[in-house]
Amino acid sequence: MSGGKIRVGIVGAGGWAKYGHIPALKALDEFEIVAVSNRKKEKAEETAKQFHIKHAFGGEQSLISHPDVDLVSVVAPAPEHARLVRQAIAGGKDVYSEWPLTTSTADSEELLSLAEAKGVRHIVGLQRRMGPSARYTRDLIMQGYVGRIRGVHMTVSADAFVPEMPGRYSWAFDAANFSNVLSIYAAHFGDMLFNSVGFPKKLTAVIETQFPFFTVVETGEQIPNTNPNEVMVIGTLENGGLFSMQVEGAQKHRTGVQIDISGTEGVLRITNPLAFQNKDDNAIEGMNGDAQTFSPLPVPEKYQQLAKSGLDVSVQDLAYLYSAYASDKVKGTSEASNFRDAVRQHRLIDEIHRKSAAFFEKVSVNA
Repeated sequence: MSGGKIRVGIVGAGGWAKYGHIPALKALDEFEIVAVSNRKKEKAEETAKQFHIKHAFGGEQSLISHPDVDLVSVVAPAPEHARLVRQAIAGGKDVYSEWPLTTSTADSEELLSLAEAKGVRHIVGLQRRMGPSARYTRDLIMQGYVGRIRGVHMTVSADAFVPEMPGRYSWAFDAANFSNVLSIYAAHFGDMLFNSVGFPKKLTAVIETQFPFFTVVETGEQIPNTNPNEVMVIGTLENGGLFSMQVEGAQKHRTGVQIDISGTEGVLRITNPLAFQNKDDNAIEGMNGDAQTFSPLPVPEKYQQLAKSGLDVSVQDLAYLYSAYASDKVKGTSEASNFRDAVRQHRLIDEIHRKSAAFFEKVSVNA
């Protein structure tokens, strides 16, 4: 650290780095972006020039080993995460990884072990839980607004992962690269939800591939699709309540995010017209006691610690995650989502896959 600031090197100069990470970090006084790298050095240099970043590298190792870098932020495509995070840990640097941490549970478990053995701080990009509305929802539940949770229902829709995609995203076509509706959207919003209502205890699931081919926009080439784009999960929570979760990708007429949390004393409703690139934070409504209709529950100012920045909420949540990491370094706490949370999400997704396979096997046998 120099002058009290955490000096960040960003590996990957793509769209999410420019739209998300760089604006989020520049909105925080605790951080200074000192370096960016990309496999194509000219792209790193363009990004460095655009955002006034001191160092630009054509390879990640030069960034990771640079003495000015305190925190390595891995913002490359998912198949690159394991290799890059492993290098950052070996270099003794604190490391942020975009979600998914890796493309497999085993690799993520290994990185968690390596990071803890090395004693470096680790952060994973499950930032939805860090937003003001998410933290306020969690506190309302903990304070007994709904009483004992009886039922939770969440639906999420997004226009992402459509069947017609540009060739530059062809790396995501392979299900082994762990970049689809289940691994991205269900994981992000599931983490936010379960961080408030408790983790699933038992579940069953159905995942479907409703579009059998990806079509490459530039060439018209059709590539077989084995990625799920519709996910339904039901089960019980740790506290005994029931839950259901439906996540739909490639939805032309987006319905955004809708969550109902009902209990013995009241109900909370959380909504947002968009699941990503949303301008406004989630709206919270509630009714308890003798109330028969929903009333708005504005998020108190104490949950909105960051200065007004004009950032989209999708980026603001990322800024809150980085801010939590900075606070953790000072206080020795662990508020920022980390590799332990990532491993838990990986294991949950594995269970969803297993239960969906078992469901279809049973249907086939009984047919």
